[in-house]
Amino acid sequence: MSGPLPSGGDGASRPHVAVVGGGLAGLAAALACADGGARVSLFEARPRLGGATFSFRREGLWVDNGQHVFLRCCTAYRGFLARIGAEDLTVLQERMSIPVMSPGGRTGWLRRSGLPAPLHLARSLARYPFLGPLDRVRTVRAALALSRLDPDDPKLDGRTFGTWLADHGQSPAAVQTLWNLIALPTLNLDADRASLALAVKVFRTGLLSERGAADIGYARVPLSELHAEPAQRALERTGTPVHLHTSIRRIARTERAGFDLVTENGGAYADAVVVALPHDRVAEVLPAGALPNAASRAARLGLSPIVNVHVVFDRPVMDLPFVAGVGSPVQWVFDRTRPSGLERGQYLAISLSGADREIEERSEELRERFLPALRALFPRAGQATVERFFVTREHAATFRQAPGTRSLRPGPVTGIPGLYLAGAWTDTGWPATMEGAVRSGLAAAREALASMGRTRALPEAVSA
Repeated sequence: MSGPLPSGGDGASRPHVAVVGGGLAGLAAALACADGGARVSLFEARPRLGGATFSFRREGLWVDNGQHVFLRCCTAYRGFLARIGAEDLTVLQERMSIPVMSPGGRTGWLRRSGLPAPLHLARSLARYPFLGPLDRVRTVRAALALSRLDPDDPKLDGRTFGTWLADHGQSPAAVQTLWNLIALPTLNLDADRASLALAVKVFRTGLLSERGAADIGYARVPLSELHAEPAQRALERTGTPVHLHTSIRRIARTERAGFDLVTENGGAYADAVVVALPHDRVAEVLPAGALPNAASRAARLGLSPIVNVHVVFDRPVMDLPFVAGVGSPVQWVFDRTRPSGLERGQYLAISLSGADREIEERSEELRERFLPALRALFPRAGQATVERFFVTREHAATFRQAPGTRSLRPGPVTGIPGLYLAGAWTDTGWPATMEGAVRSGLAAAREALASMGRTRALPEAVSA
Protein backbone atom coordinates (compact mmCIF):
# COMPACT_ATOMS: atom_id res chain seq x y z
CA MET A 1 0.00 0.00 0.00
CA SER A 2 1.15 3.50 -0.67
CA GLY A 3 -0.23 6.98 -1.06
CA PRO A 4 0.81 10.56 -1.64
CA LEU A 5 3.52 11.71 0.71
CA PRO A 6 2.23 14.11 3.38
CA SER A 7 3.45 17.61 2.60
CA GLY A 8 2.51 19.53 5.72
CA GLY A 9 -0.28 20.69 7.95
CA ASP A 10 -3.79 21.43 6.80
CA GLY A 11 -4.87 24.32 9.01
CA ALA A 12 -6.36 23.12 12.27
CA SER A 13 -5.72 19.44 11.52
CA ARG A 14 -4.26 16.99 13.95
CA PRO A 15 -0.48 16.98 14.37
CA HIS A 16 1.35 14.67 12.02
CA VAL A 17 3.71 11.89 13.20
CA ALA A 18 5.96 10.12 10.71
CA VAL A 19 7.10 6.61 11.65
CA VAL A 20 10.20 5.40 9.85
CA GLY A 21 10.39 1.60 9.78
CA GLY A 22 7.66 -1.01 9.49
CA GLY A 23 8.88 -3.67 11.90
CA LEU A 24 7.09 -4.51 15.13
CA ALA A 25 8.45 -1.38 16.84
CA GLY A 26 7.29 0.90 14.04
CA LEU A 27 3.91 -0.80 13.72
CA ALA A 28 3.29 -0.54 17.47
CA ALA A 29 4.34 3.13 17.46
CA ALA A 30 2.19 4.00 14.45
CA LEU A 31 -0.95 2.37 15.85
CA ALA A 32 -0.42 3.93 19.29
CA CYS A 33 0.04 7.41 17.79
CA ALA A 34 -3.06 7.00 15.63
CA ASP A 35 -5.06 5.76 18.61
CA GLY A 36 -3.78 8.78 20.54
CA GLY A 37 -5.28 11.23 18.07
CA ALA A 38 -2.36 12.03 15.77
CA ARG A 39 -2.24 11.87 12.01
CA VAL A 40 0.30 9.19 11.16
CA SER A 41 2.26 8.13 8.10
CA LEU A 42 4.45 5.04 8.06
CA PHE A 43 7.47 4.64 5.77
CA GLU A 44 9.11 1.29 5.02
CA ALA A 45 12.00 0.80 2.59
CA ARG A 46 11.15 -2.81 1.86
CA PRO A 47 8.14 -4.07 -0.11
CA ARG A 48 6.63 -5.57 3.05
CA LEU A 49 5.90 -4.87 6.69
CA GLY A 50 7.01 -6.99 9.63
CA GLY A 51 10.70 -6.11 9.91
CA ALA A 52 12.64 -9.06 11.30
CA THR A 53 9.51 -11.25 11.39
CA PHE A 54 8.36 -12.12 7.90
CA SER A 55 7.48 -14.97 5.57
CA PHE A 56 8.22 -15.69 1.94
CA ARG A 57 7.29 -18.28 -0.67
CA ARG A 58 9.81 -20.93 -1.63
CA GLU A 59 9.07 -23.97 -3.76
CA GLY A 60 5.37 -23.68 -2.99
CA LEU A 61 5.87 -23.36 0.78
CA TRP A 62 5.36 -20.46 3.15
CA VAL A 63 8.69 -20.09 4.95
CA ASP A 64 9.28 -17.94 8.04
CA ASN A 65 12.64 -16.19 8.16
CA GLY A 66 13.03 -17.37 11.77
CA GLN A 67 11.23 -19.26 14.50
CA HIS A 68 9.79 -16.58 16.77
CA VAL A 69 8.07 -17.60 19.99
CA PHE A 70 6.71 -15.54 22.88
CA LEU A 71 5.85 -16.10 26.53
CA ARG A 72 2.77 -15.33 28.58
CA CYS A 73 4.79 -12.59 30.30
CA CYS A 74 5.16 -10.78 26.96
CA THR A 75 2.23 -8.52 27.77
CA ALA A 76 3.05 -5.71 25.33
CA TYR A 77 3.46 -8.09 22.39
CA ARG A 78 0.26 -9.93 23.27
CA GLY A 79 -1.50 -6.58 23.52
CA PHE A 80 -0.21 -5.72 20.05
CA LEU A 81 -1.65 -8.97 18.71
CA ALA A 82 -4.98 -8.10 20.30
CA ARG A 83 -4.88 -4.59 18.81
CA ILE A 84 -4.44 -5.91 15.27
CA GLY A 85 -6.90 -8.76 15.78
CA ALA A 86 -4.37 -11.57 15.48
CA GLU A 87 -4.56 -13.28 18.89
CA ASP A 88 -6.49 -16.21 17.44
CA LEU A 89 -3.65 -16.89 15.01
CA THR A 90 -1.37 -18.04 17.83
CA VAL A 91 -1.21 -20.92 20.28
CA LEU A 92 -0.43 -20.26 23.96
CA GLN A 93 0.25 -23.18 26.27
CA GLU A 94 -2.02 -23.56 29.30
CA ARG A 95 1.10 -24.52 31.25
CA MET A 96 4.76 -24.34 30.25
CA SER A 97 5.84 -27.68 28.85
CA ILE A 98 9.17 -28.02 27.04
CA PRO A 99 10.26 -31.41 25.67
CA VAL A 100 14.04 -31.85 25.76
CA MET A 101 15.66 -34.66 23.77
CA SER A 102 19.15 -36.05 23.42
CA PRO A 103 20.52 -38.39 20.71
CA GLY A 104 19.10 -41.87 21.11
CA GLY A 105 15.63 -40.61 21.98
CA ARG A 106 16.14 -39.90 25.68
CA THR A 107 13.52 -37.32 26.65
CA GLY A 108 13.06 -35.03 29.60
CA TRP A 109 10.49 -32.34 30.28
CA LEU A 110 10.64 -28.89 31.76
CA ARG A 111 7.12 -28.34 33.04
CA ARG A 112 5.55 -26.05 35.56
CA SER A 113 3.07 -27.08 38.19
CA GLY A 114 0.27 -25.08 39.77
CA LEU A 115 2.42 -24.17 42.78
CA PRO A 116 3.48 -20.54 43.23
CA ALA A 117 6.83 -19.43 41.79
CA PRO A 118 9.57 -20.51 42.16
CA LEU A 119 8.20 -23.80 43.53
CA HIS A 120 6.32 -24.32 40.26
CA LEU A 121 9.53 -25.74 38.73
CA ALA A 122 10.72 -27.88 41.65
CA ARG A 123 9.11 -31.14 40.59
CA SER A 124 10.32 -30.79 37.01
CA LEU A 125 13.90 -30.09 38.05
CA ALA A 126 13.86 -33.01 40.48
CA ARG A 127 13.01 -35.34 37.60
CA TYR A 128 15.08 -33.73 34.87
CA PRO A 129 17.14 -36.63 33.45
CA PHE A 130 20.02 -34.55 32.08
CA LEU A 131 21.17 -33.41 35.53
CA GLY A 132 22.67 -35.58 38.26
CA PRO A 133 21.45 -35.30 41.86
CA LEU A 134 24.16 -32.84 42.89
CA ASP A 135 23.59 -30.63 39.84
CA ARG A 136 19.86 -30.54 40.59
CA VAL A 137 20.46 -29.26 44.11
CA ARG A 138 22.97 -26.70 42.89
CA THR A 139 20.61 -25.57 40.13
CA VAL A 140 17.85 -24.84 42.64
CA ARG A 141 20.26 -22.83 44.78
CA ALA A 142 21.46 -20.85 41.75
CA ALA A 143 17.89 -20.16 40.65
CA LEU A 144 17.02 -18.77 44.07
CA ALA A 145 20.15 -16.60 44.04
CA LEU A 146 19.30 -15.39 40.52
CA SER A 147 15.80 -14.41 41.60
CA ARG A 148 17.28 -12.02 44.17
CA LEU A 149 19.35 -10.07 41.63
CA ASP A 150 18.18 -6.76 40.19
CA PRO A 151 18.56 -6.59 36.39
CA ASP A 152 18.85 -2.79 36.65
CA ASP A 153 21.97 -3.07 38.80
CA PRO A 154 24.67 -1.61 36.50
CA LYS A 155 27.30 -3.95 37.95
CA LEU A 156 25.53 -6.95 36.45
CA ASP A 157 26.09 -5.71 32.92
CA GLY A 158 29.83 -5.84 33.49
CA ARG A 159 30.12 -9.63 33.51
CA THR A 160 28.85 -12.64 31.64
CA PHE A 161 26.09 -14.94 32.73
CA GLY A 162 28.49 -17.86 32.39
CA THR A 163 30.97 -16.53 34.96
CA TRP A 164 28.13 -15.95 37.41
CA LEU A 165 26.86 -19.50 36.89
CA ALA A 166 30.33 -20.93 37.46
CA ASP A 167 30.67 -18.88 40.65
CA HIS A 168 27.40 -20.43 41.82
CA GLY A 169 28.45 -24.03 41.32
CA GLN A 170 26.95 -24.71 37.92
CA SER A 171 28.81 -27.42 36.06
CA PRO A 172 29.41 -27.21 32.30
CA ALA A 173 26.83 -29.99 31.91
CA ALA A 174 24.22 -27.98 33.81
CA VAL A 175 24.93 -24.90 31.70
CA GLN A 176 24.60 -26.81 28.45
CA THR A 177 21.58 -28.96 29.32
CA LEU A 178 19.54 -26.40 31.24
CA TRP A 179 20.63 -22.78 31.42
CA ASN A 180 21.51 -22.42 27.74
CA LEU A 181 18.18 -23.92 26.69
CA ILE A 182 16.66 -20.59 27.75
CA ALA A 183 19.60 -18.16 27.51
CA LEU A 184 20.62 -18.98 23.95
CA PRO A 185 17.27 -18.43 22.15
CA THR A 186 16.31 -15.37 24.21
CA LEU A 187 19.69 -13.61 24.28
CA ASN A 188 21.03 -14.89 20.94
CA LEU A 189 24.27 -15.72 22.74
CA ASP A 190 25.21 -18.58 24.99
CA ALA A 191 25.74 -18.04 28.71
CA ASP A 192 29.52 -17.69 28.38
CA ARG A 193 29.11 -14.61 26.14
CA ALA A 194 25.81 -13.06 27.28
CA SER A 195 25.31 -10.15 29.64
CA LEU A 196 24.41 -11.19 33.18
CA ALA A 197 22.00 -8.25 33.44
CA LEU A 198 19.96 -9.42 30.45
CA ALA A 199 20.05 -13.02 31.63
CA VAL A 200 18.70 -11.94 35.02
CA LYS A 201 15.86 -10.15 33.23
CA VAL A 202 15.02 -13.24 31.20
CA PHE A 203 15.07 -15.72 34.06
CA ARG A 204 13.47 -13.50 36.70
CA THR A 205 10.63 -12.29 34.49
CA GLY A 206 10.12 -15.45 32.51
CA LEU A 207 10.69 -18.23 35.01
CA LEU A 208 11.12 -17.16 38.61
CA SER A 209 8.55 -14.46 39.39
CA GLU A 210 5.17 -15.71 38.17
CA ARG A 211 4.29 -19.36 37.65
CA GLY A 212 2.57 -18.81 34.31
CA ALA A 213 5.07 -16.33 32.91
CA ALA A 214 6.98 -18.86 30.79
CA ASP A 215 4.01 -20.53 29.14
CA ILE A 216 5.08 -20.63 25.48
CA GLY A 217 3.21 -19.14 22.57
CA TYR A 218 3.86 -19.49 18.86
CA ALA A 219 2.26 -18.71 15.51
CA ARG A 220 -0.01 -21.22 13.84
CA VAL A 221 0.17 -19.27 10.57
CA PRO A 222 3.08 -17.76 8.61
CA LEU A 223 4.58 -14.73 10.35
CA SER A 224 3.49 -12.29 7.65
CA GLU A 225 -0.08 -13.46 8.12
CA LEU A 226 0.31 -12.99 11.87
CA HIS A 227 1.94 -9.53 11.85
CA ALA A 228 2.17 -7.68 8.54
CA GLU A 229 -1.25 -8.30 7.03
CA PRO A 230 -3.44 -7.65 10.10
CA ALA A 231 -1.27 -4.69 11.14
CA GLN A 232 -1.69 -3.11 7.72
CA ARG A 233 -5.45 -3.59 7.92
CA ALA A 234 -5.46 -2.04 11.40
CA LEU A 235 -3.50 0.95 10.12
CA GLU A 236 -5.87 1.35 7.19
CA ARG A 237 -8.81 1.50 9.59
CA THR A 238 -7.15 4.43 11.38
CA GLY A 239 -6.58 6.24 8.09
CA THR A 240 -2.81 5.80 8.28
CA PRO A 241 -1.09 5.64 4.89
CA VAL A 242 1.65 3.02 4.58
CA HIS A 243 4.40 3.90 2.13
CA LEU A 244 6.24 0.75 1.09
CA HIS A 245 9.34 0.86 -1.13
CA THR A 246 10.02 4.27 0.44
CA SER A 247 13.44 4.69 1.92
CA ILE A 248 14.00 7.71 4.16
CA ARG A 249 17.46 8.95 3.27
CA ARG A 250 17.70 11.81 5.74
CA ILE A 251 15.71 13.59 8.44
CA ALA A 252 16.26 17.33 8.82
CA ARG A 253 14.87 19.88 11.24
CA THR A 254 12.90 22.72 9.71
CA GLU A 255 12.50 26.36 10.66
CA ARG A 256 8.88 25.72 11.60
CA ALA A 257 9.80 23.33 14.44
CA GLY A 258 9.05 20.19 12.47
CA PHE A 259 10.96 17.78 10.28
CA ASP A 260 11.56 17.21 6.60
CA LEU A 261 11.93 13.56 5.64
CA VAL A 262 13.97 13.23 2.47
CA THR A 263 13.27 10.26 0.20
CA GLU A 264 14.83 9.29 -3.11
CA ASN A 265 11.78 10.67 -4.93
CA GLY A 266 10.91 13.71 -2.87
CA GLY A 267 10.10 14.39 0.71
CA ALA A 268 7.51 14.74 3.44
CA TYR A 269 6.91 16.96 6.45
CA ALA A 270 6.00 15.86 9.99
CA ASP A 271 5.55 17.57 13.33
CA ALA A 272 7.23 14.63 15.08
CA VAL A 273 9.15 11.56 13.94
CA VAL A 274 9.61 8.09 15.40
CA VAL A 275 12.64 6.36 13.91
CA ALA A 276 12.22 2.61 14.26
CA LEU A 277 15.21 1.33 12.31
CA PRO A 278 17.81 -1.30 13.26
CA HIS A 279 20.73 0.04 15.26
CA ASP A 280 23.18 -0.50 12.43
CA ARG A 281 21.10 1.70 10.08
CA VAL A 282 19.79 4.46 12.29
CA ALA A 283 22.87 6.71 12.14
CA GLU A 284 22.41 7.13 8.38
CA VAL A 285 19.17 9.10 8.73
CA LEU A 286 19.39 10.93 12.06
CA PRO A 287 20.21 14.65 12.05
CA ALA A 288 23.26 15.86 13.92
CA GLY A 289 22.69 16.11 17.66
CA ALA A 290 19.95 13.49 17.79
CA LEU A 291 22.02 10.62 19.19
CA PRO A 292 25.62 11.37 20.17
CA ASN A 293 28.11 8.95 18.66
CA ALA A 294 25.34 7.03 16.89
CA ALA A 295 27.68 5.26 14.49
CA SER A 296 30.09 4.37 17.30
CA ARG A 297 27.23 3.02 19.42
CA ALA A 298 26.06 0.83 16.55
CA ALA A 299 29.53 -0.57 16.00
CA ARG A 300 30.01 -1.29 19.70
CA LEU A 301 26.58 -2.93 20.02
CA GLY A 302 27.63 -5.32 17.28
CA LEU A 303 25.56 -7.99 15.58
CA SER A 304 24.58 -11.53 16.45
CA PRO A 305 23.31 -13.89 13.73
CA ILE A 306 20.60 -16.52 13.61
CA VAL A 307 20.53 -19.41 11.12
CA ASN A 308 17.54 -21.60 10.31
CA VAL A 309 17.92 -25.03 8.74
CA HIS A 310 14.78 -26.17 6.91
CA VAL A 311 14.13 -29.85 6.21
CA VAL A 312 11.12 -31.38 4.51
CA PHE A 313 10.67 -35.14 5.01
CA ASP A 314 8.36 -37.38 3.02
CA ARG A 315 6.65 -38.51 6.24
CA PRO A 316 6.17 -37.36 9.84
CA VAL A 317 9.22 -37.96 12.04
CA MET A 318 8.43 -35.75 15.08
CA ASP A 319 5.17 -35.88 17.04
CA LEU A 320 5.56 -32.63 19.01
CA PRO A 321 5.16 -28.96 17.97
CA PHE A 322 8.71 -28.21 19.09
CA VAL A 323 11.66 -29.88 20.81
CA ALA A 324 14.82 -28.57 22.45
CA GLY A 325 17.97 -30.58 21.87
CA VAL A 326 20.83 -31.35 24.27
CA GLY A 327 24.04 -33.13 23.39
CA SER A 328 23.19 -32.29 19.80
CA PRO A 329 23.96 -29.47 17.34
CA VAL A 330 20.18 -29.04 17.15
CA GLN A 331 19.20 -26.28 19.57
CA TRP A 332 15.45 -26.05 18.92
CA VAL A 333 13.40 -27.64 16.18
CA PHE A 334 9.83 -26.69 15.23
CA ASP A 335 7.14 -28.45 13.22
CA ARG A 336 6.04 -25.89 10.59
CA THR A 337 4.10 -28.31 8.39
CA ARG A 338 0.66 -26.72 8.64
CA PRO A 339 1.71 -23.05 8.54
CA SER A 340 3.83 -23.74 5.46
CA GLY A 341 0.94 -25.25 3.52
CA LEU A 342 2.74 -28.57 3.05
CA GLU A 343 0.16 -31.21 2.13
CA ARG A 344 2.25 -34.35 2.54
CA GLY A 345 5.17 -35.25 4.80
CA GLN A 346 6.61 -33.02 7.53
CA TYR A 347 8.47 -29.71 7.48
CA LEU A 348 10.90 -29.15 10.36
CA ALA A 349 12.78 -25.91 11.00
CA ILE A 350 15.90 -25.94 13.17
CA SER A 351 16.59 -22.62 14.87
CA LEU A 352 20.24 -21.83 15.65
CA SER A 353 20.84 -18.77 17.82
CA GLY A 354 24.24 -17.19 18.40
CA ALA A 355 25.15 -18.79 15.08
CA ASP A 356 28.61 -17.30 14.56
CA ARG A 357 29.90 -20.58 13.19
CA GLU A 358 26.87 -21.59 11.13
CA ILE A 359 26.48 -18.19 9.44
CA GLU A 360 29.80 -18.78 7.66
CA GLU A 361 29.20 -22.41 6.69
CA ARG A 362 28.00 -23.57 3.31
CA SER A 363 24.60 -25.23 3.06
CA GLU A 364 26.30 -28.51 2.16
CA GLU A 365 28.29 -28.44 5.40
CA LEU A 366 25.15 -27.74 7.43
CA ARG A 367 23.35 -30.57 5.67
CA GLU A 368 26.15 -32.99 6.54
CA ARG A 369 25.93 -32.07 10.22
CA PHE A 370 22.23 -31.53 10.84
CA LEU A 371 20.58 -34.37 8.94
CA PRO A 372 22.42 -36.99 11.04
CA ALA A 373 21.62 -34.92 14.13
CA LEU A 374 17.89 -35.02 13.34
CA ARG A 375 18.07 -38.76 12.76
CA ALA A 376 19.80 -39.18 16.12
CA LEU A 377 17.00 -37.30 17.87
CA PHE A 378 14.09 -38.76 15.91
CA PRO A 379 14.64 -42.41 14.92
CA ARG A 380 11.86 -42.33 12.31
CA ALA A 381 13.90 -39.78 10.36
CA GLY A 382 16.32 -42.60 9.56
CA GLN A 383 13.69 -44.24 7.34
CA ALA A 384 12.38 -40.99 5.87
CA THR A 385 13.46 -39.36 2.63
CA VAL A 386 14.60 -35.75 2.65
CA GLU A 387 12.62 -34.06 -0.09
CA ARG A 388 13.88 -30.51 0.46
CA PHE A 389 16.74 -28.92 2.38
CA PHE A 390 17.61 -25.24 2.50
CA VAL A 391 19.07 -22.66 4.85
CA THR A 392 18.04 -19.10 5.75
CA ARG A 393 20.46 -16.71 7.41
CA GLU A 394 19.91 -13.53 9.42
CA HIS A 395 23.36 -11.92 9.69
CA ALA A 396 22.03 -8.99 11.70
CA ALA A 397 19.28 -10.75 13.64
CA THR A 398 19.92 -8.84 16.90
CA PHE A 399 22.47 -6.63 18.50
CA ARG A 400 25.13 -8.58 20.39
CA GLN A 401 23.74 -8.85 23.91
CA ALA A 402 27.09 -9.08 25.62
CA PRO A 403 28.39 -7.33 28.77
CA GLY A 404 28.63 -3.57 28.44
CA THR A 405 25.70 -3.07 26.10
CA ARG A 406 23.29 -1.50 28.60
CA SER A 407 25.02 1.91 28.45
CA LEU A 408 24.92 1.83 24.64
CA ARG A 409 21.14 1.42 24.38
CA PRO A 410 19.39 4.80 24.23
CA GLY A 411 15.89 5.49 25.44
CA PRO A 412 13.13 6.86 23.19
CA VAL A 413 14.02 10.54 23.70
CA THR A 414 16.78 11.98 21.52
CA GLY A 415 18.71 15.22 21.75
CA ILE A 416 16.23 16.87 19.37
CA PRO A 417 12.70 17.65 20.61
CA GLY A 418 10.08 15.88 18.52
CA LEU A 419 12.42 13.12 17.34
CA TYR A 420 12.16 9.71 19.02
CA LEU A 421 13.74 6.27 18.75
CA ALA A 422 12.19 2.81 18.80
CA GLY A 423 13.50 -0.68 18.19
CA ALA A 424 14.33 -3.80 20.17
CA TRP A 425 17.90 -2.48 20.47
CA THR A 426 16.82 0.58 22.49
CA ASP A 427 16.76 0.57 26.28
CA THR A 428 13.54 -1.28 27.08
CA GLY A 429 14.99 -3.30 29.94
CA TRP A 430 14.32 -6.39 27.80
CA PRO A 431 16.55 -8.36 25.45
CA ALA A 432 16.13 -8.01 21.69
CA THR A 433 12.81 -9.84 21.36
CA MET A 434 9.38 -9.18 19.86
CA GLU A 435 8.30 -8.01 23.30
CA GLY A 436 11.16 -5.54 23.48
CA ALA A 437 10.35 -4.21 20.01
CA VAL A 438 6.70 -3.55 20.83
CA ARG A 439 7.58 -1.96 24.17
CA SER A 440 9.97 0.39 22.44
CA GLY A 441 7.31 1.46 19.96
CA LEU A 442 4.82 2.19 22.73
CA ALA A 443 7.41 4.17 24.68
CA ALA A 444 8.28 6.29 21.65
CA ALA A 445 4.59 6.88 20.89
CA ARG A 446 3.97 8.06 24.45
CA GLU A 447 6.74 10.60 24.14
CA ALA A 448 5.63 11.79 20.70
CA LEU A 449 2.00 12.22 21.74
CA ALA A 450 2.91 13.98 24.96
CA SER A 451 5.19 16.39 23.10
CA MET A 452 2.25 17.46 20.94
CA GLY A 453 -0.21 17.75 23.81
CA ARG A 454 -2.11 14.60 22.86
CA THR A 455 -2.26 13.13 26.37
CA ARG A 456 -5.86 11.92 26.61
CA ALA A 457 -5.19 8.56 25.02
CA LEU A 458 -1.56 7.75 25.69
CA PRO A 459 -0.63 4.08 25.38
CA GLU A 460 -0.47 2.48 28.77
CA ALA A 461 3.01 2.24 30.23
CA VAL A 462 4.00 -1.42 30.54
CA SER A 463 6.05 -2.35 33.55
CA ALA A 464 9.49 -3.73 32.82
